[in-house]
Amino acid sequence: MLMSPQDAIATEWLLLLLTLPSQPNAVRLRTWRTLKALGAASLRDGAYVLPAEHAEPFGRIADEVRSHQGAAWLLGLSARSPAQQQELVALFDRSAAYAEWETSLEALRRELAGLGETAARRQFRGMTEALEGLERSDYFPGAARERARSTLALLRREIDLRFSKGEPAPAGGDIPRRDRLEYAGRLWATRARPWVDRLACCWLIRRFIDPAARFVWLRDVADLPDGALGFDFDGAAFSHAGSLVTFETMVLAFGLQDDARLRRIGATVHYLDVGGLPVAEAAGLENILSGLRTLHPDDDRLIDATGAVFDALYASSGEPA
Repeated sequence: MLMSPQDAIATEWLLLLLTLPSQPNAVRLRTWRTLKALGAASLRDGAYVLPAEHAEPFGRIADEVRSHQGAAWLLGLSARSPAQQQELVALFDRSAAYAEWETSLEALRRELAGLGETAARRQFRGMTEALEGLERSDYFPGAARERARSTLALLRREIDLRFSKGEPAPAGGDIPRRDRLEYAGRLWATRARPWVDRLACCWLIRRFIDPAARFVWLRDVADLPDGALGFDFDGAAFSHAGSLVTFETMVLAFGLQDDARLRRIGATVHYLDVGGLPVAEAAGLENILSGLRTLHPDDDRLIDATGAVFDALYASSGEPA
């Protein structure tokens, strides 16, 4: 736990004292699950504590318990000494949980040789979500969290090197606005055997930017033809930018961000490509694209087939913005 006594003593606490109603049982279960998700420390049965700045959910718990004839009190709590403060901080030590997470990550790494790309990336997203959940209740983060993030980044790199050589690293800076009229009838280039982000970009280009677009599939991005517009690799005209995947970057670059249906597709592509907030249709889209990728070893045929899928997804994503 990387915290000096000076830092620890600055923390204020909120104490939640509960007497849960005997009925309905759903309230008891919901309360316990919420407290567990928050990572609230139990001082004894019915007494829970959180750092005050993270304890806002305690108020909602108390209100629900009281509404079902239970009893709940919210009390400020202050340590009487730096030593006692450190004891409180120690209740939130997540080292064991991070160690358990890393054990699961190592198990996934050992299984990678026997997994296909879809399964590997799906399990990677699961590990990402598990780490994000752990971090949400890590109120005093230290070396364990940083080590977990580094380990996860290394695994992501291993998966990319195996299945998607040349996967771009995020670049900083602004995204300049582009005029679609200047991008008509162009040659576009990306890495061969496109997957979710690149497939979505191909659809976006032909549907909204350059209906006459032609594509070239690069085995080595160093072989970019003269005059071709590269996308989704380092040094390409369009690629990852900050937290955005290439599809999202292109939507912004060409002024399409006001289309709510494109934003919804962008959220789905983002989740499947780099993780983040789950999207309901992501699993179904991933399975369909994986099947089409197996059926079509020719990349030109593949983007024709997957283009129809994105057309359908766009049509089903709600009313136009």
